[in-house]
Amino acid sequence: MRRPPPIAPPPCAPARSGRWAAARAVLCLSLTLSSAAASADEVRRNVFDDPFVQLTSAIPPSACPVPPGPLLTDAEAKAQAHGRIERGTSCFQSGRCRLPNAYLYDKEIIPRVQKAVAADGRFEATTSVWALGQRRWVWLQGCVRDADEAAALEQLVRQIDDVESVVNELRVVP
Repeated sequence: MRRPPPIAPPPCAPARSGRWAAARAVLCLSLTLSSAAASADEVRRNVFDDPFVQLTSAIPPSACPVPPGPLLTDAEAKAQAHGRIERGTSCFQSGRCRLPNAYLYDKEIIPRVQKAVAADGRFEATTSVWALGQRRWVWLQGCVRDADEAAALEQLVRQIDDVESVVNELRVVP
């Protein structure tokens, strides 16, 4: 009668001498390294360096939390990379952009958005708003006191040179 093979202990069980000790040590080390790599992959950061700035800050963070902004994991960035390249260059290829990539405008547009909102003066005392720029589009995120204020802010940003579109994600808070 044949004996069944010995059952291996759990991979990171305390090592004892014997034939499983070396295998356990190698397996434990590889599991530790792979979990460290997985947790590093979960770190969110602004991979594509998209401009994200606060325009106003009248509503406290307890009533209007800070939007997450353009923070991505490495895996999310990798998944988005092809689409960003395609969308960025199609603007130039179709003749709608003077620069070779639509994302190149964002670092110029968002400072203009900041200046326009500050110069307007209507929004400083009553809103908490952030602007995110991606491929000539401006996302307005945060909180306003009423829908008319959100519409006025959107209209102001829409008039800025090189802005192709404005995505209004503003919430009304009383």
